[in-house]
Amino acid sequence: MFEGAELGRKVSKEDFKAEIPELRTRLLAAQRRARAAGLPVVVVVAGVDGAGKGEVVNRLNAWLDTRGVQVHAFWDATDEECQRPCWWRFWRRLPKRGGIAVLFGAWYGEAMRERLDGKTDDAALDAELARIGNFERMLTEDGALFIKFWFHLPAEEQSRRLKTLAKDPKSRWRMAPDTPVEIGEYPEFLRVAERVIRETDSGQSPWYFIESTDRRYRDLTVGRTLLAAIEERLERDGAEIDHSYSHAPHLPEAESAQVTVLDHVDLARALEKQEYKHRLEHYQDRLRELTWRAYREKRSCVLVFEGWDAGGKGGTIRRLMSAIDARLYRVLPVAAPTDEERAHHYLWRFWRQIPRDGRVTVFDRSWYGRVLVERVEGFASDAEWRRAYQEINEFEQQLVDHGTVLAKFWLHISPEEQLARFKAREETAYKRHKITAEDWRNREKWDTYKAAVNEMVVRTSTEFSEWTLVPANDKRYARVDVIRTVCERLAAALGEDED
Repeated sequence: MFEGAELGRKVSKEDFKAEIPELRTRLLAAQRRARAAGLPVVVVVAGVDGAGKGEVVNRLNAWLDTRGVQVHAFWDATDEECQRPCWWRFWRRLPKRGGIAVLFGAWYGEAMRERLDGKTDDAALDAELARIGNFERMLTEDGALFIKFWFHLPAEEQSRRLKTLAKDPKSRWRMAPDTPVEIGEYPEFLRVAERVIRETDSGQSPWYFIESTDRRYRDLTVGRTLLAAIEERLERDGAEIDHSYSHAPHLPEAESAQVTVLDHVDLARALEKQEYKHRLEHYQDRLRELTWRAYREKRSCVLVFEGWDAGGKGGTIRRLMSAIDARLYRVLPVAAPTDEERAHHYLWRFWRQIPRDGRVTVFDRSWYGRVLVERVEGFASDAEWRRAYQEINEFEQQLVDHGTVLAKFWLHISPEEQLARFKAREETAYKRHKITAEDWRNREKWDTYKAAVNEMVVRTSTEFSEWTLVPANDKRYARVDVIRTVCERLAAALGEDED
């Protein structure tokens, strides 16, 4: 791959100066059109040390409107980043729609460093590259444009440049903190690089090789490539990216969807008041112990609550949280996305809220809105909600791989019980705020939502993240069942037996 790279290409100073004005003008125009079209552009900058990646990015900042460009370098992970799944740091830096993000190394840098340092083998690298491919495909399907540059230098030229940079105090700042001065593993580096590029080069997310021996040739090639990629994408999309949704509700087509997993939930389960008080106190005490131990052992916990309107999520969450020290948890009620959140992939706002090690985060509604309310109400296109199942499974697997204890609850009630609770809310002054016209509208779509819930449970109950379907016609039973389940999951993760 690298042996075939064309070396020695040069651009004269005169030719460089002559081309820059038009290139800058067109780049700025393309950037403005991308902003207006809501096109997010991700520029990955990778390659051999000493190739001048920083110089190129400085040049791009001079050519573009920097108000729409964010540059991020991924050196040593911060304490905050180390206490969350490794991809958290990348999700936080993705550009909003219409913005440009320039990422040094991005998710490739860490994968290559771990392989070169011997912390992983080729099989582990391939597994991570598969995850990278899925991640980039997910973002491109959501409308992002990926432009990945690999900057190449011959070994001798790289060695000369690094030694020169290291000796000159005026240029030493250009070197990243982990840049080596001596190059003894260049062949191994190229072997790993070829593997990485080969496995992650796709039509949706291609790599561009930039021969970097001549700086002017390098910079012009990057500018031209960036311009061509943005202009081609804008032309293909008719100069605008349409993120509107088809507002047609989606009904189940398969006959098997008429009988769902919800039909097998035993809604007759109930607890007498005295038994409820005894069990609630027992499991709350147990949960208090387990969450403090999880804090000491740096095991985070994510609890997801979904369910029917008036299903009892709020009351269950309150009983759950009353057993946990307030310094250890956060409850996040999820409503319609804000303008900032709509400007990103729908998972972005949830990645931002992942708890640090040892803490608990409760999502009152969650990322499953994409395959529930957004699907049924037509706020997500057919393609968007259909591909969300795999995207969600991959997201949750990353949480679990990090060591996060993940528990997902669907609080299930009957239509008759929901109606009784709606009426009770209307008749009770301090509960009246809980009932809205939207609740009544959603009730009219019960069968459609039920089919969507069934498909959600079937497609996202995995070996690492299963759903717990909670019979919630009796609120006392539901509350105890949820807290007991959380205790079981935490105890198992911490290596304890739970009665």
